Amino acid sequence: MSKVVLITGASSGIGKSIGAFLHEKGFTVYGTSRKPEQVSGSVFPLLELDVTKPESISAAVASVIERCGRLDVLINNAGVGITGPLEEIPTQELKAHFDTNFFGPIEVMRAVLPQMRAQKSGLIINITSIAGYMGLPYRSAYSASKGALYLITEALRMEVKAFGIQITDVAPGDFATNIAAGRYHAPLVAGSAYEQSYGQTLQMMNEHVDQGSDPREMAVAIYEIIQQKQPKVHYKVGAFMQKFSIVLKRILPDTVYEKLLMNHYKL
Repeated sequence: MSKVVLITGASSGIGKSIGAFLHEKGFTVYGTSRKPEQVSGSVFPLLELDVTKPESISAAVASVIERCGRLDVLINNAGVGITGPLEEIPTQELKAHFDTNFFGPIEVMRAVLPQMRAQKSGLIINITSIAGYMGLPYRSAYSASKGALYLITEALRMEVKAFGIQITDVAPGDFATNIAAGRYHAPLVAGSAYEQSYGQTLQMMNEHVDQGSDPREMAVAIYEIIQQKQPKVHYKVGAFMQKFSIVLKRILPDTVYEKLLMNHYKL
C-alpha cells in the first residue's frame, strides 16, 4: 500500500516539485493551497488549507484521513519570506509572518499527531531554511521564524518518539522558486538610514533566488528521507558554500563570522 503524504504549500515552488516527484514514485499525494481553484496543471489533488486558520487545517487533514484511512507523512512546507530593516518592518507584518512560518506549522502538526499516534507510525518533515541557522541582515524575521521551527522540531521529536512518530527538518538553501515575488518587502524609504545598504542587499537576495538550484533537488532529498527507517534530526540541502556556512558558524568566533557575513553582503 502506497504511503499517504500531505504537503502544505504545494501549488508552486519546492512544495509542487516534491509533490510531483513523490507522485511519480507511486505515493498517494495530497497537496494544499489557500486557493486551489486558481491552480491548474497539478498532477496530484490540491485541498484548500490556510495555515493561519485552524478550522481550514482541521478540514483538510480530516479530508485526507476520510479518503485514505491513514496519513503517513506530513511535509510542512507552506511559508513566506520577509525582508527589511527590523526597525522599519511594521509589527503587524512581523506577527503575520510568524503566524504563517511558525505557528502555522505547529497547528498542522497538532492536527495530524492524533492520527499518527493511533497508527503508531508517521513522519513529519518540517521545511526550515539554512537562513534559520544564523541571523542574516535584513532577513531577521525570516531567520528567526525558521530558526524557531528548527528548535521546535528538535523538542517535539523527543516528545513523540515513544508513539512511533518520527520528526525531522530539512533546511534548503537558495532554490529557483517564486518566493521572492511572495515576500513582504519593507519599502525602500528615501532618506532612511538603511536606504542604500538595504537596497543593495535586497537586490543580492533576489539574484541568489534567481540563480538558485533546481527544486527537484529538494524533492529527491525528501524522497530519500522518507525511505529511511530512522531519519536524522536535521538535513541541509543546497549549494556547498551555503551548507558550509553553518559549519563555519560553529567553529569560528562570533565576531569573525559576523565580519564574513558583512563582507558578503557588502555592509
